[in-house]
Amino acid sequence: MSEELSEDDLALIQVLQASPRLGWADAAKVLGVHPTTLAARWERLTSSGASWVTAHLAGDPKQMLLAYVAVDCEMTRRESVTAQLAAVPEIVTVEEAASNRDLMLTVITRSLEEFSAKIVSRLKAIEGLTKYQVALCTRLHSSGDDWRLNVLSRSQLAALRALGTQPMSEPGPAAGRLPESHLDLLPFLARDGRATAADIARALGRHPATTQRQLNRVLASGILSFRCEIAQRYSSFPVTCQWFVNVPAGGHDAAAAEIRTISNVRLSASTTGPTNFVIIMWLHSLADIMSAELALQQKVPGIEIVESAVMLRTVKRVGWMLREDTTATGAVVHEASLGAAE
Repeated sequence: MSEELSEDDLALIQVLQASPRLGWADAAKVLGVHPTTLAARWERLTSSGASWVTAHLAGDPKQMLLAYVAVDCEMTRRESVTAQLAAVPEIVTVEEAASNRDLMLTVITRSLEEFSAKIVSRLKAIEGLTKYQVALCTRLHSSGDDWRLNVLSRSQLAALRALGTQPMSEPGPAAGRLPESHLDLLPFLARDGRATAADIARALGRHPATTQRQLNRVLASGILSFRCEIAQRYSSFPVTCQWFVNVPAGGHDAAAAEIRTISNVRLSASTTGPTNFVIIMWLHSLADIMSAELALQQKVPGIEIVESAVMLRTVKRVGWMLREDTTATGAVVHEASLGAAE
């Protein structure tokens, strides 16, 4: 890959950010490019690790547990600790931080009990891991699924809206009650969020029609979030900063609505712990941190910024292992079987 992606590449990525499973024929209507050209372009982007589509458990606190875990470790064992944590499927994101926290983890499990059994016990068993601190998400206001490159023209955005590509705002009635046969599809969607029923049927040795029905139910269940990711180096926003803040009680929804208007925001969530709100942004440079903090103070009356942490490196992002240059290696860490959801 070149040092930069073309405008055509970025436009395709934004279309898939809005609708990760959009067919090439529909994408062609938005971009004015032949479907086969778009398919070839996407193959080039994915093979280089510049962009990819994945599916992951939604992390909605109404259905499952989402936690942010700060980890301290012995300096001489940091590499080993990081590798062991990245190998845990439920630890979906692992980042090295330039703060008093060595590593920042994002964890998704089906319940608090599973978090204790699978994560806390694992943390205690890793040699060189000296301390951890947990903040549980009580409400997820926005996530990386909502972040956009903002390179499409007004006419392209209008064409995209005309396709009716907006994701469901609420999970369907099947959420959380999928049988094991349906959950078998999840690892394939984690590796390729655009995988078709035919692709999955061949891999599982199932009839395509059966797999299509199962896939439709999985897609309607709301337990999965689909997202088109981009290697951060190509996004024009190479700096990740995470803030731990306090928002006045009763003001979280209003604060989230204001924070959502800041285009750099990758995540905002209400949490338990020493602070009650977490915000993550992708920024152009370190100098933008002060501007971002000023914007937060102007938009959210009474906000108290307690701590900021800049990420030195993202080792793993929503299940995908990354290289030093932020491109995807192609390796995806997922559970072989998630078990029957409750």
